[in-house]
Amino acid sequence: MRRVRLLLARPVTSAVRRAAIGSVTAALVAGAVGCSPASRSGEDTRPSPTGTGSTGDAAHRPRVAGTVATGLAAPWGIAFLPDRSALVAERDTGRVRRILPGAAGRDQGGRPGEVGRVPGVQSGGEGGLLGLAVGPTFDKEPYVYAYLTTARDNRIVRMRYVGRRLGTPEVLVSGIPSAGVHNGGRLVFGPDGMLYAGTGDASDTDNAQNRRSLGGKILRLTPDGKPAPGNPFGDSPVWSYGHRNVQGLAFDPGGRLWASEFGQDTWDELNLIRRGGNYGWPQAEGVSQDRRSLDPVAQWPTSEASPSGLAYADGALWMAGLRGHRLWRIPVRDGHRTGEPQAYLTGTYGRLRTIAVAPDGSLWLSTSNTDGRGAPEPGDDRVLRLRLP
Repeated sequence: MRRVRLLLARPVTSAVRRAAIGSVTAALVAGAVGCSPASRSGEDTRPSPTGTGSTGDAAHRPRVAGTVATGLAAPWGIAFLPDRSALVAERDTGRVRRILPGAAGRDQGGRPGEVGRVPGVQSGGEGGLLGLAVGPTFDKEPYVYAYLTTARDNRIVRMRYVGRRLGTPEVLVSGIPSAGVHNGGRLVFGPDGMLYAGTGDASDTDNAQNRRSLGGKILRLTPDGKPAPGNPFGDSPVWSYGHRNVQGLAFDPGGRLWASEFGQDTWDELNLIRRGGNYGWPQAEGVSQDRRSLDPVAQWPTSEASPSGLAYADGALWMAGLRGHRLWRIPVRDGHRTGEPQAYLTGTYGRLRTIAVAPDGSLWLSTSNTDGRGAPEPGDDRVLRLRLP
């Protein structure tokens, strides 16, 4: 059983007390059940007895500069508009809310207004209204893209955003496998103008290695939803495969794509994505040195990460942890990790879902304590604004 230590070097806030009590409870339960089967949940998996990374140093510690929104219901995707306002997707309600540009300067944000509700969203488990993205030609074609779970599948849609209201969804991609867990859901536009989407294996591990399936993949699409020119497998949207559940995508300044991925029993992953790459699932989890697949650049015990959002800023990738209740900083340069990952905000705000770079260079970080697996506190869920040193 893991040794549990309670560190009381600072005043015990309710959030810290919550994390400490949760750690003690988990340790007692682990001791009682012994070698019980590992959970197959995509966002909450069994703790591992070993770990990687370290507590973050002061030189890179982000400072919480304020709260830009409160009272959100399981926020998931965050996308910024040209006017510097932000759209936030609520997973379970299907609503999209708008955070005003001026909210970034406040110490305590309020509940943002609603700009629309996406029809057809079927919430449940880890499914619902997930990732959002704003098209690169928004000024000419004001499209907002969304990844959502329906009663039959996961799909990608786009909606015109006119008069601060979302229009009727146009389906671009359907037939992405869905299930109670492992739905993926992240969307991001690359420097090539193409739309990238992270999907999950939908609890069917065969999907990940089957290149005819859209599950367990990273997809690369044109803004109209077609397979992008230059994709590795002919007229297919598949860019990489062998993934279990990708919920974080980010490009670095060199145009390299990185992805965070949920492991099953042992290791969560940070991967550098290569065209046509096989990332090993289900044959490999974490570093395997299997020549048939690509190893991750970094790995964590599932108890310390369960990673969702990913963003690049200030020479590092920033990765939000759900079960880990912390924000990871992973220094990278020229496609290589240049130091050990460092953890910040550990146990302070509960489950962390999405990290995004705002137009002013700050980082916006959303909590996910109302998603059915957290312990909500007054004001949850919220979006925090972080300043880097």
